[in-house]
Amino acid sequence: MAILNIVKEGDPTLRKVCRPVTEITPRIIQLLDDMQETLIDSNGAGLAAPQVGILRRIAVVDMEDGIVELINPEIIETEGEQEELEGCLSVPDVWGITHRPAKVTVRAMNRNGEIFTVTGEDLDARCFCHEIDHLDGHLFTDKAVRILTPDEVAEIRGE
Repeated sequence: MAILNIVKEGDPTLRKVCRPVTEITPRIIQLLDDMQETLIDSNGAGLAAPQVGILRRIAVVDMEDGIVELINPEIIETEGEQEELEGCLSVPDVWGITHRPAKVTVRAMNRNGEIFTVTGEDLDARCFCHEIDHLDGHLFTDKAVRILTPDEVAEIRGE
């Protein structure tokens, strides 16, 4: 496994729509492994393939029970609303308040080619939306209700 370079805002890869995965190959498995290691190393909540320069519909999200791998994910159900703090590994030191669903159900494929669904609430729901947005070329700053100053972020975090 390898820690991959996370591309930053301004890199054109982040603004492109990713291609679906049509076959689970050893290269896709390696990408999933590397993305997991990169996510852990960066202390992030989620990571999408375009953030490491790969235009494929793949994301990993760190949920309470462990990292969930999502191949060709799609949101199939949402419920409620939340406005919360959000940031991004590709947009370092920028935080904003986003309006997202409070609960999200995603259908995706796993590394074995099996279709599954997973439901997340609160932070997990935000992560699912955030990472799937990346697969469609959108950054959280596009959807932020407002971008926060460093003092506002510190206040929200109780620092």
